[in-house]
Amino acid sequence: MFRRRNDAAPAVLDAEQPQDAPAQPARQAGKGRPTPKRSEVERRRREPHAPPPADRKAAAAQRRERQATDRKRRMDAMRRGEEWAMRPVDKGPVKALARDYIDSRRMIVSEYVLFLVFVIIIGVFFLGRSSKSGGSGSYLILLIELGIVALIALESLYLSLRVSRLVRQRLPGASTRGLTWYIAKRAIKLRSSRIPPARVQRGQEI
Repeated sequence: MFRRRNDAAPAVLDAEQPQDAPAQPARQAGKGRPTPKRSEVERRRREPHAPPPADRKAAAAQRRERQATDRKRRMDAMRRGEEWAMRPVDKGPVKALARDYIDSRRMIVSEYVLFLVFVIIIGVFFLGRSSKSGGSGSYLILLIELGIVALIALESLYLSLRVSRLVRQRLPGASTRGLTWYIAKRAIKLRSSRIPPARVQRGQEI
């Protein structure tokens, strides 16, 4: 009886051997490859079907082309008014309310400041050619420039006070930090050149 058990022992040991023993070398197959960088993994995740560049020059050209495409896509989305594509300074309900309020009004001075500057340049040119004007002409131009700056500042301050009041009414607790400067920069631009573009009509109730 003991001899039979000894004879059967190898069979039992053989039965307990793992069937997938060749799988051990397979786990060592990837040891020879370097660990990819995180930026490379992210790039492959965003563009899983993009072929790897052949050399460093091709990789740089591919990166520049991808960046140009991303900029164009972002700019197009910004022109459509999509918030995800806006700059951080343009995001948020406070800035959106400020833009709508400005776009619904016709600026008295700020929106047409470029035309006023053009008129001043022409005036300086003609006064400079006139020998009779002397220093009085330059002094007059300086006063006009200071007057325009003062009007723009007063108009921006007035708009900022109106928008701040609307923010307190509709968005209690929201911060209005930097709102005056934001309003001034948008107000001096022509309506057609404002980005994000206007989404309300002139005279529309805000």
